[in-house]
Parts: sequence; C-alpha cells; structure tokens
Amino acid sequence: MFELVDPELKVEIVVPDGCDVVKGGTVLTVRGRAASILVAERTALNFMQRMCGIASLTARFVEAVREYGTMILDTRKTTPNLRVFEKYAVLCGGGTNHRFGLYDRILMKDNHRRLWKGGDPDRLDLAVEAARKAYPDLEIEIEVESVEECKSALRARPEWIMLDNMDCETMRTCVALCKGIALTEASGGITLDRAREVAATGVDAISLGCLTHSAGSVDLSLEWRAYLTADYTD
Repeated sequence: MFELVDPELKVEIVVPDGCDVVKGGTVLTVRGRAASILVAERTALNFMQRMCGIASLTARFVEAVREYGTMILDTRKTTPNLRVFEKYAVLCGGGTNHRFGLYDRILMKDNHRRLWKGGDPDRLDLAVEAARKAYPDLEIEIEVESVEECKSALRARPEWIMLDNMDCETMRTCVALCKGIALTEASGGITLDRAREVAATGVDAISLGCLTHSAGSVDLSLEWRAYLTADYTD
C-alpha cells in the first residue's frame, strides 16, 4: 500500500509474516515523505490489523489442538474481495486453507442433497458416485449429520466426510467408521473452548468460519520519528 502511493517510500519488514510480535514492538518501518505516508497510513493499517487478527485467532486454535495434530481449516466465509488476503493470514497463523471457490473440491451439503435430482436424498453413496462421475479429477467431500448418513456416504468412498454439528460421542463413532476410508472434518459452531475436546475425537480437521468472519482486529498504530535532511535550513 505504501509503495503504491509512493514508489520512493522505503518499507522494511521487521517481523516476518507468521511470527509472534511482542506488545509494543515494531512490525515494520516506513521511510520517506510524510505526506505520502499519511495518504497510505489508514488503508495499510486497516489491512494489517484485520489480517493480524485472523492470524492470531488461527494461531490460538492451532495451539489448542496441537497435541492431536488436527488441521485447522478456514472456509469460504470471507470478506468480499479480500479472500486471498484473509486465507493467507490463516496460513500465517499456522492454519490450512480449505476451498478457495466452488472449483477446487466438490463439497455436498444439506441443501445440495435436498435439491439433488439424481435419486434418493438419503442414499448419499449415490450422490458421491454421481459427483465422481461428473468431476473425476476433484476430491469429493460430503456432509453428514448422523452415524447412518456416514455409513451411507462411506459406501462410495469419498475423500472427505464432514461431520456437521455432532456431539463428540457421535463424532468419535463416525471417525472410527471412516478410518482408512475417508478423512474427517468436524464443522459447526466449534469454539476455542471446545476445540481440544473435538480434536480428541480423532478428526483429521476442524473447519472454522469464525477465523475469517469473526476475528477481531489487532491494535496497531503508526508512530512518527522525524529526521532532518542534509539540506535542511531554518
């Protein structure tokens, strides 16, 4: 942002992306014309504060489940036009990117199943097979809400099973069923307080819309240090 406003501004990154910052520490420095810095300041800070907030929240979830090696996934619940920045911030926090769009994985959720014209909405294996036939080069993931739905989906061997809004006991049963057949992703209202308990069920991943739609902004500010140039005159 600073360089777009004025290519002559000199920006030095003091703390690289993905590293912890000490409270009161310097993240980056900008040198150049004061007028140019002031033009870019607010927009640059808006980006930095939001992305640091996303990275920090992601890091807290990653730390909460570290013992189990569970992946922390983001979602497509991102700010319009800012997806690539927000998903990069998730990576900086130690998380893993899920889909960027509708093109890089087939994910069938409850609404897709209700509107599916291919057959019985309770035969999830048939839905997986239809998706596999239509998109043979993409991974298939399907959402399930019960043990019976999980068993139905597994007959077609999708790459991923999404365990939606399940209690931990049901989740643990589904994880055991999926072992060696499909990876498991827990989803639906999982808070930081509950993340460790969910990870302990053995799921491979936890997906969290809150990483990008509810992360608060980190408090950053720009502080001035004035320098006199060699040709300064009173």
